[in-house]
Amino acid sequence: MRMNGERVLLGTLLISAGWGAAAQVLAADAASTAADVSNETMVITATRSGAERQDSPQVIRVITREELEQQQRITSDSSEMLSNLLPDYSPPRQKMSGSGETLRGRAPLVMIDGIPQSNPLRPTGRELHTIDFSMIDHIEVIKGANATNGLGAAGGVINLITKRPEPGSFNQHFEAEVTTPTSELNGDTTSYRTNYGVSGNKDALDYLFSLSYEDQGRYVDGDGDPIGVDNTQGDLMDSDAYDVFGKVAYWFDDDRRLQLSVNHYRLEGQNHYVSVPGDRENGVPTTSKRDEPEGSAPYNRVWTTGVTWDDYDLAGMHLNVLAFYQDYESLFGATNSGSFQDPSIAPVGTLYDQTMAETQKYGLKTSLTKDGLWDDRIKLTLGLDVMRDETEQSLWSTDRTYVPEIRYTDISPFVQVDFSPIESVTLSAGARHEYAKLDIDSYRTVAANGGIDVEGGSPDFEETLYNAGVVWRPIDN
Repeated sequence: MRMNGERVLLGTLLISAGWGAAAQVLAADAASTAADVSNETMVITATRSGAERQDSPQVIRVITREELEQQQRITSDSSEMLSNLLPDYSPPRQKMSGSGETLRGRAPLVMIDGIPQSNPLRPTGRELHTIDFSMIDHIEVIKGANATNGLGAAGGVINLITKRPEPGSFNQHFEAEVTTPTSELNGDTTSYRTNYGVSGNKDALDYLFSLSYEDQGRYVDGDGDPIGVDNTQGDLMDSDAYDVFGKVAYWFDDDRRLQLSVNHYRLEGQNHYVSVPGDRENGVPTTSKRDEPEGSAPYNRVWTTGVTWDDYDLAGMHLNVLAFYQDYESLFGATNSGSFQDPSIAPVGTLYDQTMAETQKYGLKTSLTKDGLWDDRIKLTLGLDVMRDETEQSLWSTDRTYVPEIRYTDISPFVQVDFSPIESVTLSAGARHEYAKLDIDSYRTVAANGGIDVEGGSPDFEETLYNAGVVWRPIDN
């Protein structure tokens, strides 16, 4: 939980209003909703072939909106929600950086509506802090390593599916929440959270806009002592965050749709606390005290933009094209780390600096699916992915190169076939050919690493990856 020990909800205000077709229901029966969800045919978009969950040989878990809303009554930490709902997701650290958090022991590829958020070239561990989870409708989790969506899915795929417009010409939603642990009824530990959204349909246009803001206070443990703050990796304690999300779709006819989505998220520490070291041998935990740490506050800033074209009847096939762009900045806190020292700048041991990781990604993901072949026994999917990833990490305070700029270009055609020789059996097989090239600039290492000139280069590689699986359904339903 965000604050160990007892926690009380001081106030929550929920308003949902509808205008046009019908007024929106403020609250629904949970058991009825769960039953409706379980009876729905769930198509998993992260599989790239439009596979239904029960027909996929991959181990898939779908986290529903109802489950997410239950978790949001306890916490706003995305890692904690996943850990509570997925037994194979490691315990959360409650920090900006989820270093050490894994799915089945390895790092997963995190996506928003199919747009990659992970940065495998220079991992920061902050990919789950690129959107407020109040914007999420449900989550597709594909467990186990796969290459369906390209680089970075050693532990699986976590695809965050954003909310869609509610039926009706104009719908509004407003929520405000104030929380504090019962042992600390004061301003330092109080957290505030609010979000507002509008959505609807107007003729051929669908739209959704949403805003959220959160201010988190000081965390305390079960004894009421302040939890140790991490000023280097960045902490969720004593931080604030806001998210602006918008989605607009236009239907040219019943089968063709163009959609634009934009998300801007910023999470930043407030730099009000410093860590007080504990004593492991004597059982004294690390705590925090109010003070101003060195340097600027750590933050995460992300712009994610996607344009999607769907044609559901292109000569009897479904064409899906996603073009995306992401601009990502991740600032870490200041330390006097040995690798930051440079006697030409300051005496050794006295130089505080902090790193900034920056990534720009843009790409194209396409798939063309034809089902109903050979008396509805075969579904065939062809696709091509192209991506450009430019990543670097610098020493922010002194403007020095820490990791040189790396430009990664990936071109990957793929094919996937699902074959059902009889109704109860589905055979699935496919191949993906990866061609990748790295362009790395020449650079000079920092003084602590010898100040050596390193020549850049442009290595490339290619590999064909295969997959196969079988699903047998011996019993109906």
